Amino acid sequence: MAAVVTEYVIDPEDQARADLYNFLGVLLAKPADGDLLKQIAALSGDDTPLGTTLKTLAKLASVTSEQDAEREFNALFIGLGRGELLPYASHYLTGFLNEKPLANLRQEMAERGIQRAEGKKEPEDNIASLMEIMGGLIVGRFGKVTSVADQKAFFNAHVGPWAVHFFSDLEASRTSVLYSAVGSLGRQFMEIEAEAFEMLPN
Repeated sequence: MAAVVTEYVIDPEDQARADLYNFLGVLLAKPADGDLLKQIAALSGDDTPLGTTLKTLAKLASVTSEQDAEREFNALFIGLGRGELLPYASHYLTGFLNEKPLANLRQEMAERGIQRAEGKKEPEDNIASLMEIMGGLIVGRFGKVTSVADQKAFFNAHVGPWAVHFFSDLEASRTSVLYSAVGSLGRQFMEIEAEAFEMLPN
């Protein structure tokens, strides 16, 4: 997504949330190359369920080659004709690509002044783009920091209805190892976010 660069003071907890959204966006946008695998391998978690999953992902990255990561990614998301998973909101919510969920997202992106980055051909309702948008909304990448209530509205409209399902499917994939751990991380994070947003007053 094209970004408007503005400096804001962000709460450390919100920065951590944005970082995790952005991390998932990077992991799901294209196959992890050698540099990214090294960065993942250097990560450390804690004893929380999310932290434990992050440690598992780091261990897997340390023994995954760039070629293996590309092979997994292609089998999952590209394949011959199509991959094992179609990581788009429209597909998960309607069974078809380029349907109303994509149109609704494009309308909201226009209202928020969020533009698709040049050269991007993927429909905007793919999971990587939505993770990137959520991260950007939190830290003000698109011109202003978004309130938690507004983050909740975007999440509930475009992420919450299908992301846990997608990440659960990725976690359960029998053709992947590294990306199965990415699925675990994403599922747990989406569940935490949904629960936290649910606690907010309407």
